[in-house]
Amino acid sequence: MVIYASIPESSDRSMLDERSQKLSYFTQRHIGIDSNDIQQMLDVLGFTSLDALIEQTVPQAIRLNKPLQLPEAQSEYAALAKLKRIAAKNQVCRSYIGMGYYDCITPAVISRNILENPGWYTAYTPYQPEIAQGRLEALLNFQTMIIDLTGLEIANASLLDEATAAAEAMSMSYGVSKNKANAYFVSGDCHPQTIDVLQTRAKPLGIEIIIGNHQTFDFEQPIFGAILQYPASDGTIYDYRAFIAKAHAKGALVTVAADPLSLTLLTPPGEFGADIAVGSTQRFGIPLGFGGPHAAYFATKEEYKRQVPGRIVGISKDAQGKPALRLALQTREQHIRREKATSNICTAQVLLAVMASMYAVYHGPDGLLAIAQRIHYLTLILAEWLQRLDYSISSKPFFDTLRVELGTKSLQEILQAAEARQINLRIVDTSIVGISLDETTTLDDVREICQIFSGTDELGFVLNVQEMEWIIQQSGLKDERFNRQSDYLTHPVFNRYHSETELLRYLHKLETKDLSLTTSMIPLGSCTMKLNATSEMIPVTWEEFGKIHPFAPPTQTRGYQILFGQLEAWLAEIIGFTGVSLQPNAGSQGEYAGLLVIHQYHESRGEEHRNICLIPQSAHGTNPASAVMCGMKVVAVACDVEGNIDLDDLKAKAEKHTHELAALMVTYPSTHGVFEEAIQEICAVVHSHGGQVYMDGANMNAQVGICRPGDIGADVCHLNLHKTFCIPHGGGGPGMGPIGVASHLVPFLPGHSVVGNRKGANTQHIGAVAAAPWGSASILVISWMYIVMMGAAGLTQATKVAILNANYIAKRLENYYPVLYKGKNDLVAHECILDLRALKKSASIEIDDIAKRLMDYGFHAPTVSWPVAGTIMVEPTESESKEELDRFCDAMTAIRQEIAEIESGKMDVQDNLLKNAPHTAESLIAGEWTHPYSREQAAYPAPWTHEHKFWPAVGRIDAAFGDRNFVCSCLPMEAYSS
Repeated sequence: MVIYASIPESSDRSMLDERSQKLSYFTQRHIGIDSNDIQQMLDVLGFTSLDALIEQTVPQAIRLNKPLQLPEAQSEYAALAKLKRIAAKNQVCRSYIGMGYYDCITPAVISRNILENPGWYTAYTPYQPEIAQGRLEALLNFQTMIIDLTGLEIANASLLDEATAAAEAMSMSYGVSKNKANAYFVSGDCHPQTIDVLQTRAKPLGIEIIIGNHQTFDFEQPIFGAILQYPASDGTIYDYRAFIAKAHAKGALVTVAADPLSLTLLTPPGEFGADIAVGSTQRFGIPLGFGGPHAAYFATKEEYKRQVPGRIVGISKDAQGKPALRLALQTREQHIRREKATSNICTAQVLLAVMASMYAVYHGPDGLLAIAQRIHYLTLILAEWLQRLDYSISSKPFFDTLRVELGTKSLQEILQAAEARQINLRIVDTSIVGISLDETTTLDDVREICQIFSGTDELGFVLNVQEMEWIIQQSGLKDERFNRQSDYLTHPVFNRYHSETELLRYLHKLETKDLSLTTSMIPLGSCTMKLNATSEMIPVTWEEFGKIHPFAPPTQTRGYQILFGQLEAWLAEIIGFTGVSLQPNAGSQGEYAGLLVIHQYHESRGEEHRNICLIPQSAHGTNPASAVMCGMKVVAVACDVEGNIDLDDLKAKAEKHTHELAALMVTYPSTHGVFEEAIQEICAVVHSHGGQVYMDGANMNAQVGICRPGDIGADVCHLNLHKTFCIPHGGGGPGMGPIGVASHLVPFLPGHSVVGNRKGANTQHIGAVAAAPWGSASILVISWMYIVMMGAAGLTQATKVAILNANYIAKRLENYYPVLYKGKNDLVAHECILDLRALKKSASIEIDDIAKRLMDYGFHAPTVSWPVAGTIMVEPTESESKEELDRFCDAMTAIRQEIAEIESGKMDVQDNLLKNAPHTAESLIAGEWTHPYSREQAAYPAPWTHEHKFWPAVGRIDAAFGDRNFVCSCLPMEAYSS
């Protein structure tokens, strides 16, 4: 790289800018191989150039023969500076809006060592639990925290947000309720965004939403369930016991959406009869982030454990009998049920749940109680002072939120005074405002709020000890109906790490138990574990993005609006569509939103009878689950022996259902990792029968800059920004799943009742699919940075190299493991499927044996047994070096040689390196060594393991034992010591 000692004259500045961009191009940092590596790999494949490989891999008919119209690539420094200027257009105000979103304090030790730590945020979903014990323990802590606070028996490992958790509770209630009702009662005191999402989710399922007053609802109309807010959205705390008793008498399940911090003071939902509790843990140290990402929670009774959406972490044991964690009841996971599912959720908000759990670990029960009490006491003071100023407080009793009746006072004057002090209040209507206090609120803040309402700085209120005690005595929470009596967070984990030193060591201990991208390549097919560059991650923690309330006035969020507008335009260009919605906050939500847009489109044309969704048999299980949630009926389409959609079967089924055909769901390149030659004809067949084509964007990493869904013939496509566009997986979340649509579908994109985020007075939109208008807005900066730093040429090069890397691995391993599917010219797309099924017969080796043995070599297994049982799907991405690709291939080759020794009889069929994998350090030194192979063969099977060894924390886990002995909260310490 050339380093210039001085800046040339202005006439030469453009030359310098151009030359510097080429030399410091971010693409060179993002892509793991250089030009020499590319040529060596092409030589192995028999191609003279990268473009020649792409010509033979991607069908010519769908090729994008022009560059993407995107801004020129910027250096990391320039991109950060540009984004900083955009961020400066956001106005960070003190927010007292509430509605389920609160400012809070993220302990610096958690911010630095989890949120900003790639050891935590680059890990994958813990499907291989032996190398994921750290985050599994943190998630078990999260579940324990939720169980304790809600007073219910089981909890899952988090959901996307409070509103979608409420919708999942409605769906679960619908599925398990004993009565035949199709109506669901929603308290009008719920947060507006929750009501919005519930209405969106209910409509396609034919569920009638009854919004009403729980105090006057007479139960004359049968309901299968109900949801109540605790405390209510306006702050009022109600005694729900009578309502719940009446609902249970009618066979209905009751969900309580509860603020977990309030539950340190209030009677928990499980103790007054709730069947389900949902809510957000955002105020447990998670920044506002203009709406996300945040970790929702879901708790219920143990009798419903097999109906719980999402994931549950449970305790089992490993091969040595030690306690070990894994995802419990995996056959329960909704997407495995496919068209019988009641939910399409297959992920969580792991990184945020980890942060929330560590917030509880750091503060402990006493610390959380102190925070809650302080907030409540400040709210009591505020209420008393406002009443002295002749305002009425109609939300009593309350925890942290006041409903202030203005009477004859002018709303406009109060809002202007608040704006002058950079304070946001909740506008309920022209005569009522809401005020919600939080962890960051001080007594000075309370005084300033009162100054706004009084119109003067001279209040004349002096707070002394006697007055403080008198005000506290007025608290309605002393009522035995509301005052919590039960203990919580009694497990030692919540009572021993309160110093920063101890918490730091605990966090590091857990981090070292997890294999992340900081350790090695994670070659998961369809999951795209690429580089999450530090420069992309830095803006996530900027206050200009992190401290904005999702319902802040638009005048304060101009920076976000610029970012959204640019990102929507760039994504639309990349996928070849007209409109984009950034609201869906997971790939599953993107699927759902896209199909719902199609459903709404047909309905607008008077064709609501179109309800058949064609889905290839190879599709991911979320596809049929999403279709069912949209009220569609799934019809499977066969695949041929090459793994492609069977065109004849597609035509026959499209013809059979021509009057009812709503959509085809298709993944491209195919789920089998191949560019199907007939994709345009497939789309044309569906269109000829009146259907729409939904393209799953899971494999967009093979399309960007090469071809576009909109050009191919799709009508809708969702994008996994946590795959193709560099948002990290976070150990199983967060994610983002925005959708792009063709012009005729733009009017139906998601809307939002609180913030109208579709242009114009659009009444055709599908409603909200997430709690926040722009989903997990704060992490969109990651994808913005990626696109800005890569530019059109860089994005296209990344796609080409991803395809090269996959074909290189396939070529290197094809003599050891057959490559199951290939395209027209004997090539794969950006991933390849290796067929291991014959090894079961030849050596009694199962797919899990290879997955676990890879851990001894320091690798996470590829995707196992999907989309074909007994296979692994490998996706190297463009970010890995040739050295790392070769290391993985060497490991797979060595494992094949170990299997050959079993086949030849040199190694025992049961007592061998693979069956006993992974080998822990403890298993190697404890007791007598009786295996027919050496300790060195077990622990150090490759040269690189001598240089740096990643040790699995536990041996192979007995999942079946854990399901038979179901435990999803922290065990007592004696269980570990024994």
